[in-house]
Amino acid sequence: MIYVIFIVFALISFGVQKTLQNKFENYSKVPIPNGLTGKDIAEKMLHDNGIYNVTVTSVDGKLTDHYNPENHTVNLSHEVYHGNSVAAAAVAAHECGHAVQHATAYAFLNMRSKLVPIVSFASHWVQWVLLAGIILLQSFPQLMLFGIILFALTTLFSFVTLPVEINASARALAWLDRAGITNVSTHDKAKDALKWAAYTYVVAALSSLATLVYYILLFLGSRSDD
Repeated sequence: MIYVIFIVFALISFGVQKTLQNKFENYSKVPIPNGLTGKDIAEKMLHDNGIYNVTVTSVDGKLTDHYNPENHTVNLSHEVYHGNSVAAAAVAAHECGHAVQHATAYAFLNMRSKLVPIVSFASHWVQWVLLAGIILLQSFPQLMLFGIILFALTTLFSFVTLPVEINASARALAWLDRAGITNVSTHDKAKDALKWAAYTYVVAALSSLATLVYYILLFLGSRSDD
């Protein structure tokens, strides 16, 4: 049964990713007024929120956009940085939403930041610990339990990420409307693009939770056989 769940999540994840790519490809062809690029929009949103210590930069790759709180940079992919489209506006504003969260000490962002070093360690070792734990399940179950704890930390990180991403999108959409960047015909498109981006995080979190439950059941099953 658990394998069926994994397959279902894999198919859903593939479908969401494919839909997201199609949405952004389509909305990348819809221009916004005034010829503003993603860079222009990012800088305007930052300044409108009183943020002047964050730099907007261009990075390689597609959908590689992110905010880095360590060096105070909003990093936009080339297509978004130079693009004049609904997709570019939505992504640029979303990443600036994270900068606003950082500036206003948004609780979930602070929590996620504190989890980063722990989750980085857990992500590096969890698969090896779980593999060894499964092999040694009967003779050394404590190793499997340690692996489950590590995986639970990565699952927790996935769920803490959800409100961070959703809130950043909400801030982005509110500002795009308030600043007049989007209008009646383009606002819903920006909202749709960010909605599908959020779905990827939801699927990832639920998939991680399903995997965690699988490892817990595997552990409990071995204990009941003793």
